[in-house]
Amino acid sequence: MVNYGFVIDNRKCIGCHACTVACKSEHDVPIGVNRTHVKYIEKGTYPDVTREFSVHRCNHCEDSPCTTICPTTALFTREDGIVDFDDDRCIGCKSCMQACPYDALYIDPNKGTAAKCNYCAHRIEHSYEPSCVVVCPVEAIISGDLDDPNSSISGYLNEHETIVRKPESGAKPNVFYVETSEDSLDPHATERSGEYLWTDQAAGVGHFAKYAEQRSGAADTHSMIVQLALEKKAKAAAPRDRAIIHDVMSRLEEEAGKPKRSYDQPSKGVLWGWEVSAYVVTKAIATGTYMLAMALMLSGMLEMTDGMWWRLVIGCTAFLGLTGVLLILDLDRPERFVYVMLRPNWDSWLVKGAYLLGGFGGVLACSGAVLLFGLDRIYLEYLAYAGVPLALLTGVYTAWLLKQARGRSWSEDGLLEAKMIFEMVVVGVGGVFLMASPGILSMLIFAILMAVVASHAHGTVIKPQLETLH
Repeated sequence: MVNYGFVIDNRKCIGCHACTVACKSEHDVPIGVNRTHVKYIEKGTYPDVTREFSVHRCNHCEDSPCTTICPTTALFTREDGIVDFDDDRCIGCKSCMQACPYDALYIDPNKGTAAKCNYCAHRIEHSYEPSCVVVCPVEAIISGDLDDPNSSISGYLNEHETIVRKPESGAKPNVFYVETSEDSLDPHATERSGEYLWTDQAAGVGHFAKYAEQRSGAADTHSMIVQLALEKKAKAAAPRDRAIIHDVMSRLEEEAGKPKRSYDQPSKGVLWGWEVSAYVVTKAIATGTYMLAMALMLSGMLEMTDGMWWRLVIGCTAFLGLTGVLLILDLDRPERFVYVMLRPNWDSWLVKGAYLLGGFGGVLACSGAVLLFGLDRIYLEYLAYAGVPLALLTGVYTAWLLKQARGRSWSEDGLLEAKMIFEMVVVGVGGVFLMASPGILSMLIFAILMAVVASHAHGTVIKPQLETLH
């Protein structure tokens, strides 16, 4: 079997970006996003300062989390070990970007679909090397078959001590580095200090390209303003201001010896924004209210009247429908949302969740039919036996989806399921109050509990996305 990989020899790399430019030319990669890029870090204190370069790109992992979470198999591992993608199947859900520990994927702003380094598969198939390998002036990038003992890349791996990025991810990456410091490969060893020269744009890129017109003047000048303010204050400052400036400069001196990130690719920002955190809330309302109401009814603690049934079915159906709308709105190719059902990857919890949503929606629809046609109410009870576990799974599955996002700290959060159940129960209590006795007080209680859950859900979804991955 063939198993392609890369070796990056950092003893040779000069940080010229020839690999980045060749890749962009070969694949017509849009401005603002990259399939391969060079990261710079600086270490030491003047005059003993060094600069290190590290080439970052898709690691073509043996256990690739992006292919597992992709709901439509738009990302797949070929027989030769290359992790490739199919534009025609991608729905732009961005789950692959959340799952990749190496931040190797981006949304093509022209197509609205995910893309990344595909090892120049079209060249490999005709016995040519990837464009980045051909163009590197110092031959710092070595490609080849890792399983062929006679290949040059195997010789490199046998003769040199190599390391990989984030081995703790369990992805088993196939990009190896020779004499690269941990500071260069560890995203937490250096801080992202805002914008880097030529790396960020005033308008949005990638997933945010569609908002470019609204953000045309959104260049970040924070660092420049701070610098100018300090310079001005230093020239003619009051004693109190001098003390503040002295304190700031002292802290800068303390940090002078730490490794600094001086160049990197643009941040991709928060990929799952308000639509996802809102969908978590609306889903919790629909499932939590139904689950609590049915649990109370089946235990004999709540007697359901026709009015209560109608309010329950209509309310839960409305919030479940809103959940579906929010999910579709979050896609960069919303017209392809049916691919989740028609071209499913059953390893993805996004697919399993879609079918759970459909199943729970089916229970609500059948309950509505029983009420509409005046059938025996015993059927509502029978439906509840199926509806309660479906509601629970529908409410919780997002936790399992987030855990598949191995690039984020969600995958290490052992309390995610409990958090989702907590949100369901809290907002479900308000929903049951509103269903049982509609009124201003019940609406107020429901609104307060919904606000609590919304705040909690927002933090759960957004906070892990603020961590840098590269």
